[in-house]
Amino acid sequence: MFDHWVMAVVVGPFAGMVVVRLLAERLRPGDAAVVFAWSAVMLAASSTVSLFVFALKAAAELPSVAARGNWSHERVLLDTAHVPWASWLSLVLLVAVLLSLGRTRRSQRRAVRAARRQAAALPDHGPGDVVLLPDGTADAFTLPGPDGRIVVTTGMRDALTDGQYAALIAHERAHLTGRHHQLVMLAWLAAATHPLLRPMARHVEYLVERWADERAAEQTGDRRVVAQALGVAALATNRRGGLAHAGALHVSVTTRPGAVPRRMAAMLRPAKPVRHSYLLYVPAIVAVASAVWAGEGVYDLHELLGLARTH
Repeated sequence: MFDHWVMAVVVGPFAGMVVVRLLAERLRPGDAAVVFAWSAVMLAASSTVSLFVFALKAAAELPSVAARGNWSHERVLLDTAHVPWASWLSLVLLVAVLLSLGRTRRSQRRAVRAARRQAAALPDHGPGDVVLLPDGTADAFTLPGPDGRIVVTTGMRDALTDGQYAALIAHERAHLTGRHHQLVMLAWLAAATHPLLRPMARHVEYLVERWADERAAEQTGDRRVVAQALGVAALATNRRGGLAHAGALHVSVTTRPGAVPRRMAAMLRPAKPVRHSYLLYVPAIVAVASAVWAGEGVYDLHELLGLARTH
């Protein structure tokens, strides 16, 4: 059993983290963001199932539980006698995972509600989904939801040329129509279960920004203008500050300023033809393999309890 635990809880998430780091810049951003996010979810589920299996084994090792289940607790203990700590450590880790998941999900729900309240409180913006707020601070962000809005301050608008402003709006609209925030939230929910999945969630965040950049370039027909818009928006936001808003949900053109130079460099290069789409299978295979190992662990526990049963 323990070998399957190691593969699903340690090796799978570590391999996923390494694969994502190696492939993030070699794949089309939109495809990579989707595959990475769902691979993280599968890795998280596999790891959590494995912890749950060993937590059940910890309970089965107790003489009182074994007596009720009519099996030998000594036989259950013997299966992992070389790692006697594994079952109880798994129980502790499972509790920590469930608490972390609960905290993360509550935070996400609060962010969703805050975004909806903020969208409802915006002034009447007339036709379209763009709201121009009279504010000297430079900021631009998306409020996702049924009544999604793109919010741009006059400070940001004044900092951009017409072409750069069009690129910024195209970028934010890509987030809004593509519901990119849902993908990011999904990735961070997976990351709440395992620290090795946090780099995967950060890559998903970065890739949805790159995805929106590429969509903006398609809409405007000028990659250089998109790169300029990114740089000007980032500088204006850093120089003047931004509005206080429910940033946990927002996906903005200036999210994670440290990534902006990489995004600008990507936009200043010609669009790459799709040559490595087959590499999308790699993180998916890692995730599926982890799920298989977790499933093997479930079967092993069932088989162990059957062998330990007293007649």
